[in-house]
Amino acid sequence: MAYLLDQSELLAQFERAYLQNFVPAYKLLIQDLQALKKIAPVQGRASSLPKGAQFYQHALKTYTTTDSSAEEIHQIGLKEVQRIHREMKTILTQVHYKKSLKDFFKLIQSEKFTYPSTQKGRDDYLRHTNEIISKMKKSLPKMFRRLPKADIVVKAVEAYREKSAGLAFYYPPTLDGSRPGIYYVNLHDMSAVNKTEMEALAYHEAVPGHHMQIAIAQELEHVPLFRKLTHYTAFSEGWALYAEYLPKEYGFYTDPYSDFGRLSMELWRAARLVVDTGLHHKGWSQEKAIDWLNENTPSPAGENTRAIQRYIVMPAQATAYKVGMLKIQELRQRASEKLGKKYDNRAFHDQVLGQGALPLNILENNIEEWIKTQL
Repeated sequence: MAYLLDQSELLAQFERAYLQNFVPAYKLLIQDLQALKKIAPVQGRASSLPKGAQFYQHALKTYTTTDSSAEEIHQIGLKEVQRIHREMKTILTQVHYKKSLKDFFKLIQSEKFTYPSTQKGRDDYLRHTNEIISKMKKSLPKMFRRLPKADIVVKAVEAYREKSAGLAFYYPPTLDGSRPGIYYVNLHDMSAVNKTEMEALAYHEAVPGHHMQIAIAQELEHVPLFRKLTHYTAFSEGWALYAEYLPKEYGFYTDPYSDFGRLSMELWRAARLVVDTGLHHKGWSQEKAIDWLNENTPSPAGENTRAIQRYIVMPAQATAYKVGMLKIQELRQRASEKLGKKYDNRAFHDQVLGQGALPLNILENNIEEWIKTQL
């Protein structure tokens, strides 16, 4: 039997629950956190804790779903940062920029590469983003055979939560298809949404990134429900990072500044491998990790500080993005070499996305089996 309550009774119930349950419990939480603060290490590195090395290696395995060691991941990060820096310097030559890469980092943070903090500026950002996604949708059949039934729309983060929300994120469609997927972009601070990164950001969060990966998984018919909704950071974010690069092979990123933005976003994920393992494996101080990001990435100092604080409280999580991308690229290269003329990008992409999110070791097994069937 259903009961209908009027507004006053609902508010009274909420007030009782808040005062009698929530507030006392929250006060206990504050007390516990204050007690922990007194004994918490100043730097907060895994390596400073008892059995910290074992804990961190377990965290790496959990997040990356690989057996790569902390040292291996650190060296991969350094190698990738060096490669991306070289590609960035090539773009500097293309745009006839004579100063250093670090000077160029400062240039792209300037107002020249942001929309004005006005309603028109926000409307223009959304309009341009819709144009980017619309153009990509037309090219998806060149990259995939299977396309999601659910559509994708672009929205600004609502005013009530924009101050605390992230820069950009994807919200999946409903399972019954009654609502499309949503690409949310936070336009509260227009200086944070750089023009150079618009294209790569749209590809990451929408198509061919998270929307392709998540909407297709939800629409699979041959797997149980939990497989449609399962999340593995290395797979999901690895695919989205791979999806930032993929359009370049199909004629996108015609603007060199936009291509630099793509590289900037990839550089950020590669740098995470270095500073995360630097903190928790090599014993770097928080200050050293921040300084390293300041020196090697175009990200503002304040953002770098917040990032390092995140990596301290979530050891290994940030390494999953780049590790996942590299594994997908490795599997694609392997499939291309073994299949030769039989290889088709569309078939490979459908195979990667056709089972839902997976640990990378299982994805690798699936691709190996698929290669055998193709041969």
